[in-house]
Amino acid sequence: MTFTIGRLALETGCKIPTIRYFEKIGLLPPPERSPGNTRIYGRAHVARLAFIRHSRELGFSQAAIRQLLELTDKPGQSCDSVTQIAQFHLAEVKDRIARLVGLQAELERMIAACDGGQVESCQIIETLADHAHDHCLVRDHAGARLV
Repeated sequence: MTFTIGRLALETGCKIPTIRYFEKIGLLPPPERSPGNTRIYGRAHVARLAFIRHSRELGFSQAAIRQLLELTDKPGQSCDSVTQIAQFHLAEVKDRIARLVGLQAELERMIAACDGGQVESCQIIETLADHAHDHCLVRDHAGARLV
């Protein structure tokens, strides 16, 4: 079965620009072309896009996905490298969770310290404005950002 890029987008839930981007950066192999130069995709493209999307949903980086795809292209080898990539990602996730727990505690403490008075004496504003003077429980919030 073959697909145009529009049909591939519908089949996989990927937007057309995303499919083209994955092709451009080499995560998705270039499709064959029709005599009219239309991209023609096959089942292998559907499977690879599903792999990429699921990997992204689990938070794997583009570099890790590239490594995993390279490994899937050599199915006869040991999966030790795959395990190492997943373990590294798990360690990153655990670290981020720990930072988020710290962020949660900091926000809860800031909110609890607010007595509902005027903005000029608001503990939340004071804490946000003066991180250096021990208002915060956590020194570095950078790794816990939600963006």
